[in-house]
Amino acid sequence: MTNAVTILVVDDEPAIRRLLHAGLARADYRVVEAGSARETLAAIQIDKPEVVLLDLGLPDRDGLELIPIIKSAGPAVIVVSARDATEQKVAALDLGADDYVSKPFDSEEVLARIRTALRHRLAKVTGTPVIRRGEVEVDLVARLVRKNGAEVHLTPKEYGFLAELAKSAGRVVTHAQLLKAVWGPGHESDVEYLRVAARGIRRKLEEDPSRPDLIRNEPGVGYRLLGDA
Repeated sequence: MTNAVTILVVDDEPAIRRLLHAGLARADYRVVEAGSARETLAAIQIDKPEVVLLDLGLPDRDGLELIPIIKSAGPAVIVVSARDATEQKVAALDLGADDYVSKPFDSEEVLARIRTALRHRLAKVTGTPVIRRGEVEVDLVARLVRKNGAEVHLTPKEYGFLAELAKSAGRVVTHAQLLKAVWGPGHESDVEYLRVAARGIRRKLEEDPSRPDLIRNEPGVGYRLLGDA
């Protein structure tokens, strides 16, 4: 299953960005890169990453200054920096960084720190990283869907669609919000994509897809995840 989580890699060294990009791509994350503070702030607005891997030694601004700005936009921040002095780590964490990895780093350690940051972020947003609705369970960290305990295979877009509904369980998520989150900017009017994804999910998870009791269509508005938690 392709991971829909977006990771922004911020480093002024192209070699470091390539190294991180390769490891993250192998783990099925969507990767965006930035080599400066200016590019970072633009990517935060355009790509809306869930996690930012932030180098502190940027050419146009100190990375420490970016931490509260990035955090205010929502992403988790993991500093990946050659500055390994204790006062630098404390400063970054005091400014709101979720974690700190010193260079040179181990790629598996970075991936583990990302998974931990995502668990904490999702717990804050949803109260729990696992959303249960009746016999269906959506694990937002492991990116798995189960029905009656058995894993159900969804396509990447089907999973993304269901995950967005799970994060706002019980509340309507608009067509534009779903399309932008799952299909990306520029697809906010492609509502047919949602109909196709909803049909696929209902076929795999609903007892009677013609009479859905898990995903409800709110005509002209969006979709809602129903059911008892």
